[in-house]
Amino acid sequence: MKKNLLFLFVALSLQTISAQNQTTIIAIKNDAGAPTINKNIYGHFAEHLGRCIYGGFFVGDTSKIPNTKGVRNDIIAALKDLKIPNLRWPGGCFADTYHWKDGIGPQEQRPTIVNKWWGGVTEDNSFGTHDFLNMCEVLGAEPYLSGNVGSGTVQELADWVQYTNFSGKSPMSDLRRKNGRTEPWKVKFWGIGNEAWGCGGNMTAEYYAGEYRKFATFMSDWENTGGITRIASGSNGSDYNWTEVMMKNIPLNMLGGLGVHHYAVIDWNKKGDGVDFTELQYFQTMKSALKMEELVTKHAAIMDKYDPEKKVAMLVDEWGGWYEVEKGTNPGFLYQQNTMRDAVLAGATLNIFNNHADRVRMANLAQCVNVLQAVILTDKAKMITTPTYHVMKLYAVHQDAKLLPVSFQSPLYTVNGETLPAVSASASKDKNGAVHISLVNVDSKNKNKIEIDIKDLGVKNFTGSVITSSKLQDYNSFDTPNKIVPVIFKGFENKKGKLEITIPPFSVVVLEGK
Repeated sequence: MKKNLLFLFVALSLQTISAQNQTTIIAIKNDAGAPTINKNIYGHFAEHLGRCIYGGFFVGDTSKIPNTKGVRNDIIAALKDLKIPNLRWPGGCFADTYHWKDGIGPQEQRPTIVNKWWGGVTEDNSFGTHDFLNMCEVLGAEPYLSGNVGSGTVQELADWVQYTNFSGKSPMSDLRRKNGRTEPWKVKFWGIGNEAWGCGGNMTAEYYAGEYRKFATFMSDWENTGGITRIASGSNGSDYNWTEVMMKNIPLNMLGGLGVHHYAVIDWNKKGDGVDFTELQYFQTMKSALKMEELVTKHAAIMDKYDPEKKVAMLVDEWGGWYEVEKGTNPGFLYQQNTMRDAVLAGATLNIFNNHADRVRMANLAQCVNVLQAVILTDKAKMITTPTYHVMKLYAVHQDAKLLPVSFQSPLYTVNGETLPAVSASASKDKNGAVHISLVNVDSKNKNKIEIDIKDLGVKNFTGSVITSSKLQDYNSFDTPNKIVPVIFKGFENKKGKLEITIPPFSVVVLEGK
């Protein structure tokens, strides 16, 4: 028995050493037919949920926290530095109980409602259409408005389009001018309901397809170039029948985009702590996150059947990690900390979106401030950026760059007999000819060696940045806001046209070649 145990120990040790010495060969192709990575893949999401809007973006113009018309200046600066391309609002589930006319006009005259979805708190509508759209203008971000289908009317949504987009004389444009805005905002992206299969009305796919067609018929914008992009509520994860019904039953000329929602969750009934997690829980989270590859591939295959020219965009307009709320916080506010696990999750997910840029043309991380996998956290006057923020900032180089397709056989990350691909990668070339390669090591214990032939990429000199830390559970706190930030990466050599890279465990690396 002892000999058998000794043999097993030696075998496992040799297997570990072999895994650490294995080199992953990544081929990067200069493909003239490859798609451009749409900048909107790097979008964000702001719902009236917890402290995302109130106490997050919006503190009111009487606050001592520096603000412009009630919106925090530090958050605006951080998001502009992130090059945020678009922002989805007002939900989420909240969208299908939101009546936009409650949020316009003098604040003291706006009615209050109860936010039935998130904590049962009173919503005073002090942050509304003007506040959001003006903020998007300052950010340089495209607004993505989610319309109320669940409890709203066709007329209400059609009026909102006219209010925001029409420059001529009409009842809604006159009302907009009365409320202080002369020129229209020209909102392009419009969601027709949210999660219609669930909180948006518990509709069947067939019923929602009919509702979508009705609402879309009365939403028009003849004045602005390109009109509006109407977006259908997409599937819940792997509900492929939902996508099939949408593509089959909605005429393509009425469908600008189709959503998909997927959260990385260990177990919806026992989601685990945001900071105090084990390696097994980390593995389970990443297993759920990496399922995004399968979801995008299978939904895209269905869309291809009805739309071979890929005119309809796939929008992964809710994604991210979802854990139990931080201890002592309101369970309806979904406030969670953001660790190195989230950095790895973000990097690997964005690589998937980049590599499917032919179909995925928008995505929205949930959510922007103080909710779920936020890029920004606030505590009264304090504000910090999270590891996820820093990943998205490094990856901003891929926005509107030409995809360079990658191919490789990943080594495996093994926990309790289960395996995941350890290495994730994507690459692009920007308009100035610079090449960017983003690499993620999902393995929580072992470094990985990577080799990339760069002779045909037209670049010679590389620099790099890395995001990592001493523990997976590390995070940026209000006392140590810069514990996890990008630092210079030197773990590579250029040997006769081949990059030899050693990427640390649970890390995100971005290389730039010029």
